[in-house]
Amino acid sequence: MACVLVLGIDPYAIPGLPADDVQQALDAELRRFGDHGLEASMTLVPLDASALVTVAAALEARAWDVVVVGGGLRKPEALLELFEQVVNLIRREVPKAAIAFNTSGGDSVEAALRWLPAQTTT
Repeated sequence: MACVLVLGIDPYAIPGLPADDVQQALDAELRRFGDHGLEASMTLVPLDASALVTVAAALEARAWDVVVVGGGLRKPEALLELFEQVVNLIRREVPKAAIAFNTSGGDSVEAALRWLPAQTTT
């Protein structure tokens, strides 16, 4: 079974965001991985000094086939440096894993599937 790690920003770290609603959507997306025969884990990154430590711990937790980097990490210009650090950390820690990018929290499965051989999914 292929293993996928999804990295995203912790919705509770963003003031004014309806964090409970976002969390429910992220949980639903995580459950969809199982529908495709994929094992998946999601790590929500805090927007503080522990961000890279959190990402590194997730990357080291197991061998990943694909790491999906969410838009919350890569789209805001203010997070460009963090995004670069995360991508380089992925390259160093799990060099055999593909790196994928979703367009929203609702298509992480499709982003991962683009990088997995067809026979690994159902």
